[in-house]
Amino acid sequence: GLRKIHYLFEDGKEMAEEYEVKSGQLVSRKWREKNTLGGTGKWQVEVGEPISPLLGALDSELIKESSSNPVFMRKDTLSSFQWRIRNLPYPKEVYSISVEKEQRCCVIQTTNKKYYKKFSIPDLDRYQLPLDAAALSFTHANNTLIITYQKPKEILAAEEQLQKELKKIKAANSGDGDCKTQ
Repeated sequence: GLRKIHYLFEDGKEMAEEYEVKSGQLVSRKWREKNTLGGTGKWQVEVGEPISPLLGALDSELIKESSSNPVFMRKDTLSSFQWRIRNLPYPKEVYSISVEKEQRCCVIQTTNKKYYKKFSIPDLDRYQLPLDAAALSFTHANNTLIITYQKPKEILAAEEQLQKELKKIKAANSGDGDCKTQ
């Protein structure tokens, strides 16, 4: 039920996106660029579940992150950018979310000084659009803080155009998978 699109850019960067086939909704977006020695670097997750360190090579077997630490992830909808921070048990009144236009980022802080996070919106940076505090809202339920930023009309139009282009592309492995070697 997923369609994966892999992009290679002239500057050496790679981007991999996964979309739901039925709805066309973005499920994950990962970026990777070459490291200083020219090898491929690690994937940096922009949208979707963060890559679990347990799935990769075990870098440190003795020390691992607590499972009760807050987990910050982005999960977009068709009309908005959405971030979820799991494992935040404080009531909604404790949170304050603001926009810093000079630094082009959003700031989450609690009045009890237990959580502080700055994050940017790379999509707005790519389109060079300003941040709008009125488009930002949040809610809290089940120990999860959900922050929503309504997508500007320029990004909605670009995504609609991209979906039209993606429907024209045929899948690379849509055949029977028979590889011919010489």
